[in-house]
Amino acid sequence: MRNRAALCGAAVVMAGIFTVVPAGASAPRTAEPAPTAKLSWKNCATEKYPTLQCASLNVPLDHRRPHGQRITLALSRVPHTARTYQGPLLVNPGGPGGSGLKLAGFVASSLPEKVAAQYDVIGFDPRGVGASEPALDCRPGHFDTVRPDSLPATPAIEKANLARAKSFAAACGKRYGHLLPYVDTAGAVRDMDAIRQALGARRISYLGYSYGTYLGAVYAKAFPERVRRLVLDSVVDPTEVWYDANLNQDVAFNDRHRAFLAWVAEHDSTYRLGTDPERIEATWYAMRAALAKKPAGGTVGAAELEDTFIPGGYYNGYWPPLAEAFAAYVNDRNPEPLVGAYEDFGAVDASGGNGYSVYTAVQCRDADWPRDWRRWREDNWAVYEKAPFMTWNNVWYNAPCAFWPTGSSKPVDVANGKLPPSLLFQSTGDAATPYEGAVTVHRLLARSSLVVEEGGGNHGITLSGNACLDKHLAAYLSDGTVPRGHGEADAVCEALPDPEPSATKGAPASSNGSTLHGLLGIPS
Repeated sequence: MRNRAALCGAAVVMAGIFTVVPAGASAPRTAEPAPTAKLSWKNCATEKYPTLQCASLNVPLDHRRPHGQRITLALSRVPHTARTYQGPLLVNPGGPGGSGLKLAGFVASSLPEKVAAQYDVIGFDPRGVGASEPALDCRPGHFDTVRPDSLPATPAIEKANLARAKSFAAACGKRYGHLLPYVDTAGAVRDMDAIRQALGARRISYLGYSYGTYLGAVYAKAFPERVRRLVLDSVVDPTEVWYDANLNQDVAFNDRHRAFLAWVAEHDSTYRLGTDPERIEATWYAMRAALAKKPAGGTVGAAELEDTFIPGGYYNGYWPPLAEAFAAYVNDRNPEPLVGAYEDFGAVDASGGNGYSVYTAVQCRDADWPRDWRRWREDNWAVYEKAPFMTWNNVWYNAPCAFWPTGSSKPVDVANGKLPPSLLFQSTGDAATPYEGAVTVHRLLARSSLVVEEGGGNHGITLSGNACLDKHLAAYLSDGTVPRGHGEADAVCEALPDPEPSATKGAPASSNGSTLHGLLGIPS
């Protein structure tokens, strides 16, 4: 499932990390891991997070072989300050491939002070990510401009894109062949439990966003007795991991892109692109066609244009600067704002290369992907007919999985009746993790409650400025209170309004939301 946490952004031959649970099966009980050294915390404060501390933890590459090769996980902590101590709260931003070190500081500073003070908020870079060692970067420069047009309108364009996907998979196998069998959700889950043990905690609480919801649900399946509180925000559908999830995501992102174009139409006095969303959509695709022939500034071709506008599907705070760049190119024949928007929203740096490498490694290992390219071609042309915005861009983003050098396993059946009450958050128009996934997980987690942001379309919705959502989060983390309603949702919160054009010039509609979405890997 494409997540921006990986780019700017689950497997398992479970060759042993723990037995993978096919759909319909139940998770086995897992033995307590071998003793782990205590953590040595050091100051790594920043101006924004002045109490942040950092540590590292050595864990087995293969948890079946605790005395074999070791890898290092990078951890962060904002320590509790209250007398009432509720234990560690692990946080994860998703991806897979997202760094969680700064997320600890963000969560601790964004929760009500009285609530945050009761927890050690723990961030971590999962295996292969960021400051953890070794960190993957399979093919530096993979997203350098200008890439082939993502739309395979000719055999030559399809061949060029296939060559890129094959070369990326081959490079991963050549550089990290000994690591790839262990870079997966199952390994990350066992790492989380090693962190729990190193913290000296009998149970942990957890807050995960996006892919982090699948990670949290899989942890809870393997270790239900070690979960104190579980919060899942923007929920992955575990029954679609991962090929089907991407196809459904394409449709949802197309709808979200059209919502952006409708917003542009509402603000014609600012952007001068017309009042008819369908005509504005035609203008956008005409811009795409022009850039396929002549990239803006020599850097923004058709694929890069898509990269630039995809973040708008995650967070509407980016709509004003994206609309400005669109209008400048169309109305004023000025490509500079578009190039600037690509640099802000679409370009991939070294950390993005690392995130994408881990994203691919985890997704290709966690579940079977078609190895016959004819299946990809048939399925995605069918989706493209109704959802052209992101479909083929997303194909090439995930295409290395068709050629991945390791085997794959089955997704985990996360159905769970052994957990304490858990809390789910979901916006109805989320493109990255469509609403139906949260409904599915709500059904699979027997004592869960679902809080819905009605009419919202952002991805990662708690701690982003919606007081109604945050009230439910704070109550749950404070004393375990969850809403209990009837039907699909246990509580409903009204979405925040869309931004106004005045929130442009790089100033998102919500500074808190901008910070969170940056930590989720979406440029801010």
